[in-house]
Amino acid sequence: MLVVLALLFVVLPLTELFILLRLGQSIGLLPTVVLVLGTGVAGAALARAEGLRTLRAMQREMVQGRVPGREILDGLSVLVGGALLLTPGLITDGVGLALLFPPTRRAAQTLARRWLERQVRSRTVRFSFLGWGAGGGGPEERRSPGLDPRHEIRVPPPDERP
Repeated sequence: MLVVLALLFVVLPLTELFILLRLGQSIGLLPTVVLVLGTGVAGAALARAEGLRTLRAMQREMVQGRVPGREILDGLSVLVGGALLLTPGLITDGVGLALLFPPTRRAAQTLARRWLERQVRSRTVRFSFLGWGAGGGGPEERRSPGLDPRHEIRVPPPDERP
């Protein structure tokens, strides 16, 4: 996990900065600033439009008495995509745009679902809510008042499900 955090908060920003500096040297400061600001503004508008479309789809599902599972994933993808587009940098802009367009968003969701299924199969995934774990964390682990620490949430691997 430490490696992932280092990549996310150290390597990615340094790479983004390097790319922006090289781009600024190639096309100039003003066009680079306009590009960064333009992707932020366009991304915010696109995220708003996709977010509203996703919200309407969620409402349709709920009116029909169904749980909006796919729409919730779409909403989360649009939220993350919009946040990435507001972050200065071309790499984050590319990933953000990919999460906003439905075809690439579906591909990213499929990859995330497969990753989560592998984690569940290997029993390395743990669920917690606001820091209250599902058991096994020792006496210092915060728990919900009244929750018996022997209770835990177990998600069986896909091959063990009924």
